[in-house]
Amino acid sequence: MLGFTIWRLKEMIGTLAKERSGVFDHEKLDAYHIAIEFVILSDVVIEHLPRGRGYLSDQLQRAALSIPLNIAEGAGEYAIDEKMRFYRMAKRSGTECAGILEVCRKLQLLDEQRYAKGRELLIRIVSILTKMAQRNN
Repeated sequence: MLGFTIWRLKEMIGTLAKERSGVFDHEKLDAYHIAIEFVILSDVVIEHLPRGRGYLSDQLQRAALSIPLNIAEGAGEYAIDEKMRFYRMAKRSGTECAGILEVCRKLQLLDEQRYAKGRELLIRIVSILTKMAQRNN
């Protein structure tokens, strides 16, 4: 029990030192930066959706933004269980975005190039988040 407390204290001190160095924990994560790249791509996709497809644009916008926000929130957590919960939410949002892109493609609302790029980014994000969850279990 004492070992856990000392380990926890060292972790907290290390995190505080990093925060004071001017870099947030989430800014060090590749998954976060790739997720931001996907948000930018999804914004372009949303801009090209025709009128009457607001349900798709709203859903994609919320799910896409949820990925980097949950990664950032998880990275700022101290408790491993909570950290993993946020990373799992980010992963679920990533797979939700993949489903939305597929629907857009099947409805012929999304060109193959944007679909392929979005899918590639999402596969990378989900893969990284899966490895992060396995490493912390």
